[in-house]
Parts: sequence; structure tokens; C-alpha cells
Amino acid sequence: MGKPNQMDYDTNWLDKYKDMIATPGQALSQLRPGQRVFIGTGCGEPKKLVKALTDRASKLADMEIVQLLTLGEAPYAHKKLTDCFLVNSFFIADNIRELIQEGLGKYTPIFLSDIPRLFSSGQLPLDAALIQVTPPDERGKVSLGISVDIVKSAAENASLVIAQVNSQMPRTLGDSFIDVYDLDFLVPADIPIFETTAPESTEVTRRIGKRIAALIEDGSTIEVGIGRIPHTAVDFLKEKQNLGIHTEMFTDNIIDLVESGAVTGARKTLDRGKIVASFCFGTRRLYDYIHNNPLFSFRPTEYVNNPFIIAKQYKMVAINTALEIDLTGQVCADSLGTKFYSGIGGQVDFNSGAARSYGGKAIIALPSTTSDGNTSRIVAKLSPGAGVVTTRGDVHYVVTEYGVAYLHGKSVRDRALALISIAHPRFLETLLKEAIEAKYLRKELADVGESFIIAPHEAKTSLLLDDGTKINFRPIHPTDEPKMKDLLYTLSQDAVYSRFMTHVQRFPYKQIKDFVFVDHRKEVAIVAVLPEAHGEDIIAVGRYYLDPRTNRAEVAFVVRDDWQGRGIGKFLFRHLTNIAKRHGISGFTAEVLRENKRMQAIFNNSDLRVRSKLNDDIYSFEMDFN
Repeated sequence: MGKPNQMDYDTNWLDKYKDMIATPGQALSQLRPGQRVFIGTGCGEPKKLVKALTDRASKLADMEIVQLLTLGEAPYAHKKLTDCFLVNSFFIADNIRELIQEGLGKYTPIFLSDIPRLFSSGQLPLDAALIQVTPPDERGKVSLGISVDIVKSAAENASLVIAQVNSQMPRTLGDSFIDVYDLDFLVPADIPIFETTAPESTEVTRRIGKRIAALIEDGSTIEVGIGRIPHTAVDFLKEKQNLGIHTEMFTDNIIDLVESGAVTGARKTLDRGKIVASFCFGTRRLYDYIHNNPLFSFRPTEYVNNPFIIAKQYKMVAINTALEIDLTGQVCADSLGTKFYSGIGGQVDFNSGAARSYGGKAIIALPSTTSDGNTSRIVAKLSPGAGVVTTRGDVHYVVTEYGVAYLHGKSVRDRALALISIAHPRFLETLLKEAIEAKYLRKELADVGESFIIAPHEAKTSLLLDDGTKINFRPIHPTDEPKMKDLLYTLSQDAVYSRFMTHVQRFPYKQIKDFVFVDHRKEVAIVAVLPEAHGEDIIAVGRYYLDPRTNRAEVAFVVRDDWQGRGIGKFLFRHLTNIAKRHGISGFTAEVLRENKRMQAIFNNSDLRVRSKLNDDIYSFEMDFN
């Protein structure tokens, strides 16, 4: 590791390969009008070659510039040069966005993993490739450094390869090397590699980042997509253990994550112990860190983004972002209406790979609103012209600052409920109305209103039973309706009678709806859940309803028959008591059948001041908080 120095390459390379050395002007003089020329990616863009190309603009009419993602200036993308250069990009960055949106350039939507095949098959033949490499080593090998991605494929398939040989380019290891004799011209350079800093996190991205981190288990292998949200999520992973990294790209904060001890790669199925990526961008600190560092393996896109390779990783987690998502789960990630904004990139590659990984998770994250807060990014229908990058059949986890929605295998009705519940509260009423109009939801839900508000995090807790089983307790959620229905119909007749004081044979939709739609202020409902492979099973539910006139709340709970007698009801009652105290409620009331000895015992053995009165086989309890 450390900064590049002369010992990292053949010190005699200038003499050894003098017949291949040229000035930028001499090398670029080989280009002709009408050719298709590839330009190297990201911070690895060969700036001297790009300048020389632009300087020859008047002699290069109708030249097509093919690129993935370039940072910094793109002088060839100037409007006055559109007769000379036609930009064809697989991803739209700031420096070419205006040109593309005005119809003066081309955007080619494609999965990143498919791009190398365009070059090798001849579907998109390249006349020339302008790339940047390290000086050759003693074996005559140059490293593509910080940008291997599709650059290696472009260099292998272009008829003419002009390489800017920069002594300041980090020498990255892995499948990043090209033989110097596979290059046609070597243009020496000793200039700084382009640097960029990640955008500052915001309160919204930090909240999203924490939620993403909570989904990532120890031993997972992660992919971090481009953007502020994935970058922020990395900052919350430092307490994890044995993470692996298999990602399209990374930035400076990978250093802090590695040095925290969270990353070992010990659980990876492939490339164990290695951080695998195809490109990176950041500051000199990052470039010095990865230089000759055997921890990092830079490999071409056709390997890194191969969904079948990704799927082989143990607990693969893909973290990607979106611009908009509709209530059925269609994800738009590359356009704002009809205006193309970014690109498909590796989202679909990693999303599909992670979804098929053993224990894997495919995550799409987005802020609940646009930056000005005026527009919801969760919508009943996508903006006119918006393109679908990840289909409703491929989406799994969706994360906003307000929560996590799991959509895969869920009906449109359940998806709509889940997504509305993690939208910005200001748009809940509108989204609910539009979902009912679209026939995604039943019209009986029109009155649930504020019940979509998610309860505070403090309402969550857990209980470890004597046999080591962990039971989680959390607020009930609108998407719990199917689980709640399962619980009610699993209860024995005795349990139903004890809880509801009636021998009901069925539970109407309205009753189940009232169970799961609560406002978490005057009404609180807590469920005890047991993690299962398919998600969670509800094994108990407790709730209270506040009477504002008395500042007392009526409390009740029920535990599934096969889990009774294990302390769950007692714990649930204590948890409800703590929540009620925090809300300033003065006490509980309850109605309990004479034969329901267990519930009576829970009340009478609590640390509350308890009074009870028997009337017609029903005990009326009043409990005061101290």
C-alpha cells in the first residue's frame, strides 16, 4: 500500500517502449471523422487525451463518443461541438445531462453487465479507445487502476487503443492488467488523478441509512450503489462483523469501514477475504490506500455485475436508489418523467443477484419526497414518461426515512398499504384516496386517516425466553392484516371467549381493519412476533384505547394458545404500561371474565395499584400508575 513510486513499475519503460510513445496530438491524429471512440470511465478519464480530442474537433465531424460515466468536465459535450461529436452514454452524469435532455446526445439504457457483450459481439464496434493506465511493470503489464469496469472490454475490442500512461494512477490488483503490447500508443503523463468528494449526508439520508443498516446481518456481502443514500448507509455498518464487499464501485468511506474491523470477507462464497469492485472514485487518500493493496480485487464489469456470480454470494445485500416508485412497486431510477436523468447502471444486475442469493436482500432506497419536500416520491402512478428500471415483480425491500416495506410476493393491495405507510405523512391522505380510486384498496379504508402513522421506535423491545427463543415486540402495522387474521383464526374457542367475551365464529373485515389501523397516540397496539423464513408470525397482541375524559385507557391482550404460560402476556402488559406512562396516561381499566385466571394474575401481581369489582361474572379492573 501507499503512493505509487518508481519501484512499482519498470523504471526503463520510456526507453523500452519508445517506439510506442507519442504526444497527445500525435496519437489523436490517427482518428478520422465518422469513427466511434470510447472514453475511459469516472475519475480514470484520460484528461490529456480528451483535451487533445476536443482540440481536433474541427477535423473530426460526425464522431460518436461512447462512454459510461465521466466526472469533471466533458469539453466534447459542448453544444457548439454537436456537429463534431455525438455523445452516446450508458449513464448520464451532471456533465452531459443538459445535452442529453435537449436531444443533442444519445442515452443507451442497458444493464451494465450487458455492455461488454455489445463491444465483443460487434453490435457496437469501437474504432478507438482512449484509456488511462499505470506505467508498465517488469512483466510489461499495465494496470487500469481505478477504472476497470467496461474499460477493459473496450480496450480488448477497439481497433486502436491510445493509453495515457500516468505515474500517479494507483496500481490496483485483480483482473485489472493489460499487456503493454495490446496498446497502440503510449502517452506519458504525470498529472493528478481526478478527485471527487462524496456529498454530505442529510438528516433524511442518515435516517434511511440507519434503517438499511438494520437490515444487514453479520456475515453479509454488500453492494453499494452510486448516490448519497448508499454512501451514508456505509457509515452505519461499523459495528457489524465479518462483512464482505462485492460491489460495482466504492468511495472514500470504504477505508473507515475496513479499519473499523467490520469487513473481513471471511463469509464470502467467492473471492473470500477480498473486496471486489470494478471502479472507484474519491480523493487521493483512497487512491493511495488501494494502491498495490492485496485486499482489493478490481475486476471487469462482466464478472462483478454478473447476476449469477452475485447470486452465489452468501447473504448478498444490494443497496440501490430510485427517483420514484408507484404503489404497485414499479421503480423508476433513470428518468424524471420523459427527461432522462441517470441510467440503469448495475441496479438490475445486483437486485436480481441479491434476490437469489442464500439469505440475500435486494434493497431500493429513496427519500419520501423530492428535496424541496413538495412532491412525494411514492406515487399512485409513475409520472408520464417515467421508465421502469426494476419491475414490480423484481422489487423486494423499499426503504424511506419513515420505514421499510417488503413487497416481494405481496398482493397489490398489500404493497399499496406498505408503501403508503412509509410515505411522508403529509401525503398519506392523498395516496390513500388515489389507491382507493385505482381499486388497489377497498373503499372501507377511506376513514383510516392518521392510522397510517408509524409508531415511534421506542415502542419496540424484545424478550428472551428460558429456552433461548427471542420474541420481538413492535407496534402493529397496516400490513399486518393477513398475519392478524391468521392469529385470530388460530386461537382456540376458549381463548377467543376470554378475549372477546363472545363465541364468535368469524371476524368481519371491519373488525380486523380496526385491529391493524391505529393512530399510536390515543390507541396503541403491540404485537409479539416470531421471526420465520417467510417473515414473521404474530403470536400475541396487546392494545389499549384511551378515554380522554378520564385519561385512562382500556387494556386487553391475547396470546396464541401454544405460547401461553411462558411469560409473554406478563411482558406485553408491562410494555404497554411503560408506553402509556410515557404518554402521560394515568392508568388502565379492563374487563376480565371470572374464569380468566391468567389475566387476573397478571394484573393483580403487577406493581400497579389495582382495584377490582365482580359483577355478573366479569371483573372490572382499575389500575393506577405510580
